[in-house]
Amino acid sequence: MGTQKVTAPLIFAITVATIGSFQFGYNTGVINAPETIIKDFINYTLEESLENPPSEELLTSLWSLSVAIFSVGGMIGSFSVGLFVNRFGRRNSMLIVNLLAVVGGCLMGFCKLAESVAMLILGRLVIGLFCGLCTGFVPMYIGEVSPTALRGAFGTLNQLGIVIGILVAQIFGLKIILGTEELWPVLLGFTILPALLQSVALPFCPESPRFLLINKKEEDSAKKILQRLWGTQDVTQDIQEMKDESARMAQEKQVTVLELFRVRSYQQPLMISIMLQLSQQLSGINAVFYYSTGIFKDAGVEEPIYATIGAGVVNTIFTVVSLFLVERAGRRTLHMIGLGGMAVCSIFMTISLLLKDAYNWMSFICIGAILLFVAFFEIGPGPIPWFIVAELFSQGPRPAAMAVAGCSNWTSNFLVGLLFPSAAFYLGAYVFIVFTGFLVIFLVFTFFKVPETRGRTFEEITRSFEGQALEANRAEKGSRGEMRSIPLDKEATTNV
Repeated sequence: MGTQKVTAPLIFAITVATIGSFQFGYNTGVINAPETIIKDFINYTLEESLENPPSEELLTSLWSLSVAIFSVGGMIGSFSVGLFVNRFGRRNSMLIVNLLAVVGGCLMGFCKLAESVAMLILGRLVIGLFCGLCTGFVPMYIGEVSPTALRGAFGTLNQLGIVIGILVAQIFGLKIILGTEELWPVLLGFTILPALLQSVALPFCPESPRFLLINKKEEDSAKKILQRLWGTQDVTQDIQEMKDESARMAQEKQVTVLELFRVRSYQQPLMISIMLQLSQQLSGINAVFYYSTGIFKDAGVEEPIYATIGAGVVNTIFTVVSLFLVERAGRRTLHMIGLGGMAVCSIFMTISLLLKDAYNWMSFICIGAILLFVAFFEIGPGPIPWFIVAELFSQGPRPAAMAVAGCSNWTSNFLVGLLFPSAAFYLGAYVFIVFTGFLVIFLVFTFFKVPETRGRTFEEITRSFEGQALEANRAEKGSRGEMRSIPLDKEATTNV
């Protein structure tokens, strides 16, 4: 069954797919560096179009909207994944939505020339829509073209693409590169280039063999693609597994989002998927980056932006570490190690933030805790939630599950961004204790509820959940029988 051989066509297909992950990371991080310059642009543009100078409240609101609208677009996009992948396929969906990246990039790139704040905000909405779709397409495609034995390692490449995108955005945003008053539209519009590169390369990548066989019934095409991607002629067992899954799908109606919540065999993997996505966003990673610049400044770092880029480098390095560990240690183990390490680091961050004014050396303890926090995040909660969702579901419910999981990730991301500044204002350093609580809850949940998927086929994982659902149904029926017998016992006792 399958092979661990890594072939050039497989590497090429996955690399091209992860350009979508890079886009997500880049557009997440790109807006932070030129914040002051963009605020000045909004102020100048409104002064030209309004009779009275804009108020500080209006400027802040428009800036916040241009940041937050990206997450709103992401929520809508992630929830629309199933509309594309079931109709056009995995590869073709990635190709089609690059049109959104080009449109969004053009709107942002030419907004200064047109002196239009509306173009900036609309561009951020469109690029958010594109990134939301990418967060569903990329992990799904990678999971379906990868051999079972290497699915976790290749799945981690999705997160590697994201963190490299963030790092590139931070570097390009430096004042010596594109973070200037003249060049910031180029910084935002740069997203067009990766979109064009991926559009040129995708036609040379194969469609997902699982989609071809299970959805399109094209067995010969699927077999040839598997043989080419995995570098072996013996794919009989993998083809048979797909055919069995196809036969099961033929007996079921198409799985909608509502069906995911109604059918018992889907409920547990769906709950696991949502909780893992929440464990990523409610871990406090965004809060750490929010605080990092100020902490580095307090520690005497003259250019805190370079220290923040250093944290981005740590981000990237430990994502690569996770890539090599995930097939050895397993998804569940790495996720728990990451959550546990982050919980310990967040306690150290709270203590050091509270004492850094009294003891100067505490700032260095805090920097160490920040870098370790980021490292632990990339070992588990960073990469694993993205690709494990594709592993927990069979071909039929997978698109709907990816849509729900992606939407929960984007929604929690939006809420953290909305509520964190207020929480930080009222709680100060104690805000990390809140995240410690979340991390402990997610750690306990992972220990008791999350199964290990390493080395197991999609069919094996699906059958295990179906078996648990069957046992739960039997237990429920048994408890109902016992409940029905209780009134009879009581009545008998009363008559005596």
